[in-house]
Amino acid sequence: MSIRQRWARGSGAQPATPGRLRRTRWLLTGLFTALTAICLIVLASIAASIDAHSREKALDAGVDRVVTGVAREVYWNEDGGVDLETVRGDEDLVGGVNAVSILVRQPDGGWRELFVHKRSGLPADLNGLARRAAEAEETQWYTATDRDGDPVRLAAAPAWDNDSTVGAIVIAGGDPAPGARDHRSLVVALWSGGLALVALAALAGHLLSGVSMRPAVRMLDEQERFLSEASHELRTPLATLRLYLDAALRDPADARRAVTDARSLTDRMGRMVAGLLARTRAESGAGELDRQRLYLDQLVEGVVAEAGREIALHTEPTAVRADPELLALAVRNLVDNALVHGSPPVEVRVAAGQVLVRDHGAGLDPALTDPFRRGAMGAGGRHGIGLSLVQWVATVHSGSVTLAAAPGGGTLATLSLPVAPDDAGADAPELR
Repeated sequence: MSIRQRWARGSGAQPATPGRLRRTRWLLTGLFTALTAICLIVLASIAASIDAHSREKALDAGVDRVVTGVAREVYWNEDGGVDLETVRGDEDLVGGVNAVSILVRQPDGGWRELFVHKRSGLPADLNGLARRAAEAEETQWYTATDRDGDPVRLAAAPAWDNDSTVGAIVIAGGDPAPGARDHRSLVVALWSGGLALVALAALAGHLLSGVSMRPAVRMLDEQERFLSEASHELRTPLATLRLYLDAALRDPADARRAVTDARSLTDRMGRMVAGLLARTRAESGAGELDRQRLYLDQLVEGVVAEAGREIALHTEPTAVRADPELLALAVRNLVDNALVHGSPPVEVRVAAGQVLVRDHGAGLDPALTDPFRRGAMGAGGRHGIGLSLVQWVATVHSGSVTLAAAPGGGTLATLSLPVAPDDAGADAPELR
């Protein structure tokens, strides 16, 4: 069973790569997925860190705006009393989501709370914060817990009285919980999206690795096909060579003729292998056809002479552009097919870019529905690998090949190739 057949049988649609290639494909998929996952983890971590930092900065900016604005609106009367009317009327600063408390210094050095907004959002004890802010004489930042035990971001800013001393402390607190919830939602979204992307990357990597390995699978398939076709093409010549050598061993007097025949046969086998290699290299993309202008009638004359059998040959000068080795292999296969599976006389005619080979045998095998299909098997055990080579040679040279029942019995094979420009006016021959 060929690699391509195993592939098709394994999945029904796509070839299933054999052993080592399958493992390599999964390794490539794993590497691609791991690389994608690492990149996404790094990017998600950076994005989450940036988001957390920006939310902290936004929270601090909001608290700072409130504490700074309220501290500027704390005034002292001429009698030294605190005036908070402006503060109470500023709904933007003291009516929003941030908790606000104003503590005024008492004559005994303690602190008394004169104004509060959302007191539950601030720590139970604010005196310590007020004292430290007064000693520092600048805004102080703290992270503490409110009365309910939830985290709160605090800023304590001093307000100066008429004597240029710290007479009040404004404390504002911001709740980080909404930002933390949004941050967690973002992190969940990043990880969920990342996992989905990793899954897609794994699928894409598996598909891409499969696509990237198709040339290797194709080359293995071509190698297996070459071995199959070479085995078929060389089986008969090798058997004949064995007969020649056995004859030489039995009758030393006949050794010279046997060696001569064996040498001719080995030359023919070499040309067969060269043609098969050329086909395999051309199909796999490893080589190109050696197209050149040649006379088809002379090439066919050489092939018929190599056959060593009586063949009626009629030729007219005609030129084509083709690879001589491949074209000789195709003509040789048609002639051999007529000699082996047909009956004499065998006729070959060449004209106008066509090679017509006719035998007078039993005709086409009804069981061989498509003789040009690779591996086609007839009722008599004959298969169509040699003819599939003929069809391939015709196709790559923009030509065609047909097999049909000949008038009066037998089979007529026709190999047609585009005629070189200066021979285009010739008429095609007919065999009757």
